[in-house]
Amino acid sequence: GLNFIDLMVRQGNIDNPPKTPLVPGFECSGIVETLGDSVKGFEIGDRVMAFVNYSAWAEVVCTPVEFVYKIPDDMSFSEAAAFPMNFVTAYMMLFEVANLREGMSVLVHSAGGGVGQAVAQLCSTIPNVTVFGTASSFKHEAIKDSVTHLFDRNADYVQEVKRISTDGVDIVLDCLCGENTGKGLSLLKPLGTYILYGSSNMVTGETKSFFSFAKSWWQVEKVNPIKLYEENKVIAGFSLLNLLFKQNRGSLIKGVMDKLLNLYNSKKIKPVVDSLWALEEVKEAMQRIHDRGNIGKLILDVEKAPTPLMANDSTETSEAGEEEEDHEGDNENKERMPFIQ
Repeated sequence: GLNFIDLMVRQGNIDNPPKTPLVPGFECSGIVETLGDSVKGFEIGDRVMAFVNYSAWAEVVCTPVEFVYKIPDDMSFSEAAAFPMNFVTAYMMLFEVANLREGMSVLVHSAGGGVGQAVAQLCSTIPNVTVFGTASSFKHEAIKDSVTHLFDRNADYVQEVKRISTDGVDIVLDCLCGENTGKGLSLLKPLGTYILYGSSNMVTGETKSFFSFAKSWWQVEKVNPIKLYEENKVIAGFSLLNLLFKQNRGSLIKGVMDKLLNLYNSKKIKPVVDSLWALEEVKEAMQRIHDRGNIGKLILDVEKAPTPLMANDSTETSEAGEEEEDHEGDNENKERMPFIQ
């Protein structure tokens, strides 16, 4: 699975980045090839998906058994590689941190991405939940049925949300950071929960820019505990990778995965796969995520041959790495065209 955190690793925008050379990647699916002496519950040949503390983008992966889960019979390998990070993150934030219940409202950024689509599906399992989402305008047609109210990512979504819900929302899920922190807090109802689970605004260009990085941090709302107390608001953070690999909560995540697989088997949720890429195309795949061109999850397939570059690929980025505003038409020209410099 290819995640936005992989772009942050590439640019060094994480705490204590590992020394190079390294193999990136935090989740994968495949077939069990060999077992440790004390491993129980799995057999050679089992179809599995797993979390990995780096090194997932490889033909052979080794990871502790507590991070490995059997794939349901009707789930494909590509869906399995798209499942763990997105759905566990979405489930933990909604149900473990924010305590989502019937009748609540949720604002999620990047609604067309892997986590955004997982959030929308999980919200649909609870009666009468209103989902507000922001996404690039060219994605709206494809994802309009998955959220209740959809706004352009560049629009003034604060005013749009307040126009529909005067009091704001119960839960804000923010993967952007920067100026969106203050906007999210301002939209919270009393007893509402704001959760920061990413900082994609920190990844701005092909290379790390100190000034853009500093600007994003400068825009972050300075949180005043007294103000939180007076307004009855909750602010939280969530990092699945830290929970797994630094805070040793693998057993907790296993319980969540069991619940998610039950939801999958009952056909209430299903991972959205944007496209498959060969390992040789990882640069182009990362560019697609960088440009917010994906709807759902990008997957690296070790058995896939590279796709010949297409001369009519018109994907372009500005110096800041943001999408240009020329998004007329539907998403057909975005489906599977590698980025050409």
